[in-house]
Amino acid sequence: MEALDIKDFHHHKIKEDLVIKRILAGEKELYEILVRRNNQKLYRVIRSYLKEEAEIEDVMQNSYIKAYTKLYQFNLDSQFSTWLVRIGINESLAVLKKKGKILHINDYNFNTDNDAVLEIPDQKQANPQEKMTQQETKQLLENAIDQLDIKYKTVYVMKEVEEMSLKEIAIALNISLANVKIRLHRAKEILKETLYRLSSKAEVFEFGFSRCDRITESVMKSI
Repeated sequence: MEALDIKDFHHHKIKEDLVIKRILAGEKELYEILVRRNNQKLYRVIRSYLKEEAEIEDVMQNSYIKAYTKLYQFNLDSQFSTWLVRIGINESLAVLKKKGKILHINDYNFNTDNDAVLEIPDQKQANPQEKMTQQETKQLLENAIDQLDIKYKTVYVMKEVEEMSLKEIAIALNISLANVKIRLHRAKEILKETLYRLSSKAEVFEFGFSRCDRITESVMKSI
């Protein structure tokens, strides 16, 4: 078989089904490709449920390990990211349930602290003034999103920040397409229009390369 270059993961040169087939055939080192491709998306989704950074990383790692051990059950006609996100959501809900903070996702209103601002690592800017302005904008936006009830926040982050399709979101959350649209519309209504326009910037809730490396290395040691 042709050798796969891990570095190609960033450009998505390697087809996902090929990677998965070869992992299942024994090349477990290739799982790093799937981990690195999905770190940002998984982080953003889990952060919709959990606030503590260490807790988020634990859930990410557990989700990757569970996905690896159950990989033989994965339907190759589906998207791995959607399947992984579902595992991540279930793991997040399990943490919240253990804390006694959740009964059912549709009834759960989860507001975070006003001063809980996500630190964006590895951010490179042209100059200090630009960096300060962008950081203030992101903090304002992140705080506004964090104040959304969890059922609106998860849908909003998946669609507007992570750019998942409505169908993917419906599958991941196990709700109807109509429900996804209603929640998304409500989320947009709640957020001020100016903040909503700013939210299209991809750096919102950035996971960061250094943390990506740490999570990836930890997962690969565990499998």
